[in-house]
Amino acid sequence: MTARSNKLNLFDLSMIVVSLVIGMGIFRNPASVAATSGNSSIFFLVWTVGGLIALCGALTYAEIGLRLPSMGGYYKVFAECYHPAVGFTVNALILISNAASLAVVALIGADYVSDLLFGHPSGILFNTSISIIAVALFYCVNLMGLKTSSRTQNVLIVIKIGLVLLLIASIFKGVVVEPHGYEANAPLFTLADKNGFSLFLICLIPVCFSYGGYQQTINFGAEVKSTKILSKGIFIGIIIVVGLYLLINYSYTQVIGYDKMKNASAIGSLLCEAWFGKAGGKVFDGLMFLSVLAYVNILLMSNPRVMFAMSEDKVFPKIFSYRSPKNQALVAGLTTFALITIIITFFGKGVDNILNFTMFLDSIGMSTSAATIFILRKRLQNQEMITGAWNKFTPLLASFFVFSYFMVAVGVIIKDPKAAVIGVGLLAILLAIYYLFYFKKK
Repeated sequence: MTARSNKLNLFDLSMIVVSLVIGMGIFRNPASVAATSGNSSIFFLVWTVGGLIALCGALTYAEIGLRLPSMGGYYKVFAECYHPAVGFTVNALILISNAASLAVVALIGADYVSDLLFGHPSGILFNTSISIIAVALFYCVNLMGLKTSSRTQNVLIVIKIGLVLLLIASIFKGVVVEPHGYEANAPLFTLADKNGFSLFLICLIPVCFSYGGYQQTINFGAEVKSTKILSKGIFIGIIIVVGLYLLINYSYTQVIGYDKMKNASAIGSLLCEAWFGKAGGKVFDGLMFLSVLAYVNILLMSNPRVMFAMSEDKVFPKIFSYRSPKNQALVAGLTTFALITIIITFFGKGVDNILNFTMFLDSIGMSTSAATIFILRKRLQNQEMITGAWNKFTPLLASFFVFSYFMVAVGVIIKDPKAAVIGVGLLAILLAIYYLFYFKKK
């Protein structure tokens, strides 16, 4: 296989963006957002503003990708624009949290398989086995090289987009589906409890995280057929996501009802039920497991590239920069990330509660990484790649994006100060590790 044929095209990259953003949250988060929004106007406003923030972020990272096209770009922007210590601490923690998130999502996928096959939850052995099989399967896929893993991802994400479109189209059935249950002890706010602006800010936190993930696309910056594909792919991908999110939220309010969907459980399956009746739950289980597989594959594609960049910068062991001479697969990074994920599966889904601090760290990471556009512009880095009249508006859009995620971080501090303290503490520990083991190498 030639180096050229192992590169990503525009469609590949657009699907990577969609894969990184559309997780499982959009099939349940709107129920909690509805419960804390106060009224339907705020509900739709917050999803629209979240989409606008995501578009500003897409244009920002599109330019960052043009100015700094490299493998593991999300590490590189911190290391080259701030300091390798910053790149190490932020990305080492992201790698740990991503492995934990992958383990939790794989275990949730096992729940769907269990419900599909048996109609009830299974034991720890079954769930852990299914999770390990899923991770091992896509570990093998990624060992075959980038083109094989990206083609596999394209198939999985097209199926996932098809699922979302199917759920959106349920509005044309003209039926109303009653929720089967509600989340116990979940918050429920009205305009009598808080003012509209407070409710808007509370809702903006989960909505922004539902739109997040596309920033990791710059990890593939050195593996595209043309550098400009990176910016186009990020923008096209986020446009697809915003459109799907707004449409599916409208479908939720029409098929379930805005008031009835508040804190309802499994709202995605209710839209599937509109199509298939009682069998809709089983259909949804199968489709959701395919959705989980797409998430497993994309994280196995992305994270080893960060490890590669950190290894090249000598803040990770040299072995992580090893690439298979046959297909350029990142064998050491891929193997390590997969093994860490598998080990975490034995701790169960409770790990997800321990990692609530990632909401705070992601906000700080998004705002600070996006702010590097001003540093790269000041350096005139790869200035010849920046064309088009719209680029003069990018600093304004980036400023809005950075401010928005800074406010989300403030919101997390107000909502869960303990999570913010844990996040800062872990960053301090990793920073100390950097200066103990890697600083002298630099």
